[in-house]
Amino acid sequence: MRPRLWNGSPIWSWKRVAAEPSSAGSNARNYRSSPASTRFFAHHKSRSQNKNRVLRLLDLSFIANGTNLVLIGNPGVGKTFLSKIVGWRACQSNQRVLFTTAMDMLNHLLASQVDHSLVRKLKAYTEPALLICDELGYLALDQQSSNLFYQVISIRHSQKRSTIITTNTPFSDWGNILFNTTIATAIADRLVENSEIFLFGGDSLRKPKNPNPPAE
Repeated sequence: MRPRLWNGSPIWSWKRVAAEPSSAGSNARNYRSSPASTRFFAHHKSRSQNKNRVLRLLDLSFIANGTNLVLIGNPGVGKTFLSKIVGWRACQSNQRVLFTTAMDMLNHLLASQVDHSLVRKLKAYTEPALLICDELGYLALDQQSSNLFYQVISIRHSQKRSTIITTNTPFSDWGNILFNTTIATAIADRLVENSEIFLFGGDSLRKPKNPNPPAE
């Protein structure tokens, strides 16, 4: 199957990404010296401290090693942006990549239980070389959703396939978003056994530089 990145609506093949110089694929190729890179790393000291680690992700050795990435920080600090850059880079390298929000993935899996297609649907999330699961923790999960999330992570862990998780919730609070501490611990243990964890601080990049301009 042709490697592809799914961002919730269109499906992009790695060949199309490589052919569009204005796309995020081009951003991935030029990220080391781009204005976006400069702004990202200059935004907060946590970025500059992690700069070399972040740039090393673009060589994709973490996928070859089955390493997971957990990006933790407040909303707007660039977690999704960084995960998409890495995802596009992986697409360019002929890797199968799937991008989804946590809730979208779980809603699809919940719906698949109704028509008895759960096993087939799980494969959509467990077979790609890289799964990017965005926005974990924005909404608390019930037991059924938490169990499905565990299944995805557990299967990928057993198959040594890389997963990127972006979240605004530190590990110590995962028991509050994943139904209970038992499920949260089981998921976290599988993610961090072979992982790199990035902590991003600072205000939102979306925050206006001068939110209260003086009156004329």
